[in-house]
Amino acid sequence: MSSYPVSSQPTSGRPVSSPAQPAAAAGSPPSFEDGPSHASSVDTVRPASGPAAGAATALSAPTMLAPVVVPGQRPGATPGEATEPDDATEAPDASESQPEEPISAEPAPESDTHDPEQVLATYDWRFHHETLREIVADPEELRRLRDQLTVKLEPASDNPTRARLLSLRAVVSRILGDLNKALADGKLALAHAEATSQLRRIAIAQARLAHVHQWRGDFAEADRLFALANSPELPDRLRATMHEHAGRSCYDQGRYIEACNHFDQALELRKVDDPELIARTDQALDAVARKIAENGIGPYPRSKEEILQLHTPPTPVFDEQADAWGYADQHGAVVIGVGYADVQPFRDSVAWVRRPGSETWELIDESGQQLIDASAGWLGVGSFSEGLAWVSRDGYGAWVAIDKQNRVVISTGYEDVRPFRRGVAPVRRGGWGAVDSGGRLLVPCQYAGYATAMTDGRYIDGFTDEGLAIVDAGGGRKGVVDRAGRVIVPPSHPNLVIHPVAFLVSSPTGAWGALDRRGRPLIEPNHPSRLAVMEEIDRLLADTKPVL
Repeated sequence: MSSYPVSSQPTSGRPVSSPAQPAAAAGSPPSFEDGPSHASSVDTVRPASGPAAGAATALSAPTMLAPVVVPGQRPGATPGEATEPDDATEAPDASESQPEEPISAEPAPESDTHDPEQVLATYDWRFHHETLREIVADPEELRRLRDQLTVKLEPASDNPTRARLLSLRAVVSRILGDLNKALADGKLALAHAEATSQLRRIAIAQARLAHVHQWRGDFAEADRLFALANSPELPDRLRATMHEHAGRSCYDQGRYIEACNHFDQALELRKVDDPELIARTDQALDAVARKIAENGIGPYPRSKEEILQLHTPPTPVFDEQADAWGYADQHGAVVIGVGYADVQPFRDSVAWVRRPGSETWELIDESGQQLIDASAGWLGVGSFSEGLAWVSRDGYGAWVAIDKQNRVVISTGYEDVRPFRRGVAPVRRGGWGAVDSGGRLLVPCQYAGYATAMTDGRYIDGFTDEGLAIVDAGGGRKGVVDRAGRVIVPPSHPNLVIHPVAFLVSSPTGAWGALDRRGRPLIEPNHPSRLAVMEEIDRLLADTKPVL
């Protein structure tokens, strides 16, 4: 598994009450196509059985929709009345919905028009046709809103609330041009968001901070944060708005092709009718066309790896004459001498290698220096991830976790294991469960396997970045657990897929419906396909709009 950069946390401000987790990784998590977790991991190397021939092969609180019985109609609503989510999917600049509880069947109370968050949520933003930045008709009104946010912030002591209010205050300060204040608030908001371990909250804080960096001219950091924030596990509407803002950052830099690519991706993600997004994108594309006519197309678009400033480690190379492996840098120059019978790719800045005549593996760093020698006796080794690797003395069981100094961190011998991902690793002992990096059992070892399927077609062997996993209790009975071990959806469904704002489930007859993110009925299972349910969810979200 690759290691991703994480945003640094400021040391000022209120203490963060729980340990911060790594920021959401940009781009797609590793994809596994070999089914549930009953097979060996691609990052786990069994003992060599013969001559080696190759290298070993790893913006709000969770959105909820109002429970519905009949598609398109809220319980207790008159026909034709729109069903709205209680936590509207938001854009990087949007105010986060305050309610944490799902909407009940009763009509929702009217919004407080004096609350600064509600005012920002309904603010009529306009954009300059050339700069593509917000036009503020009444700066004093925004200053009053910022003061009101400060009043709300003072008594807040929990990380979610402080993350939301600080990042909103950063938005207002940015638009007012107070970029130093915006930067301080944005950094502290991200620290509080990371302490919640909630993917959407972290992504929103990252994107809002990215926008501040953009206005300050710190484009490399702005683009990196936009890319980190835009996880495929987020709702399409949120991702579309992030692409829109990333495109504006590229526009500021004269990267016009790259800007157009982002604007096109924003439109592609919003497959439902979205007149406001289309109007904003048309305005942006017109501005890009004028700039291209004046200045040319600008630099060639960058790869995601370039934007994320990812370090490129040495890669395995095979010398046919020596019949041995070594490592080369990105330019093809050999940097770690050829001489190994077998090697693994670098993960977490280290790699396992095996010398000719040896059955056990040793660990080296990117300079080729040995960290763990072959006398440690590890016949089976897994790639390092988050500072830990699973190893075994017989290569087939009794897997334990060690650090890079060969210290045993988790001594429980498991029958099968998977790499750590965001602090959690699937393990099998009788049945499948999960442990944290200290060895504490989070999910009891009672499941037949993991079967975490996503609506974008990815299969994840364990937990998503959001901290959710689909478990199979046997007999095709699937449910959902989170990384804390809580059962969100009891295992009773023949098929289950994680949607960014819901869970898609099938009935025994093959019809599809949906549950909300607390496992309660959302859409009746009377649809012929998953696609039909996803279209219904998009329709339910049509009345929610990210605030720019």
